[in-house]
Amino acid sequence: MSLQIYQRIADFGKKLTQLDHIDTALPTISEEAKAIVNAERCSIFIVDHAGSMLWTKLSDGVGKIAIGIDSGIVGDTVKNKKAQLVNDPYEDSRFLAKIDEKSGFVTRNILAVPIFNSRQEVIGVIQLLNKYNGDFTENDEGIISFFANYISGTLELALLMEKK
Repeated sequence: MSLQIYQRIADFGKKLTQLDHIDTALPTISEEAKAIVNAERCSIFIVDHAGSMLWTKLSDGVGKIAIGIDSGIVGDTVKNKKAQLVNDPYEDSRFLAKIDEKSGFVTRNILAVPIFNSRQEVIGVIQLLNKYNGDFTENDEGIISFFANYISGTLELALLMEKK
């Protein structure tokens, strides 16, 4: 990974300090995640353990998405607490093709990375779709995992503030 990317993430951290509301934090985080790995779309799924759901307040081009906590590649990311790199989603039985069918979007590749809270519980998943130049790589996974750790405190705080 290049030092430039780490520097960019560190600079982004300065922006994060001003984001304590989920509705402003998520779009900002999503735009940055897309930019650092050159992806077409980014959704940030929030884990609702009580309701056994995963939901997005923000999903590029699709509107809100709500799925069961064990559904799809995102659900697998939550269950296994580890990143999923899927460069041929239509051949993966976990892929939820009906979301593409509904939106008209065609998913070529997926990188889904868990976001952990301070107690090492998965509180969300960053899902990136369609890398512009080829497939997602393990290098991309490393960058987004670092990014997820970096933004986790902001997301945890924003979720706590929303509950109040």
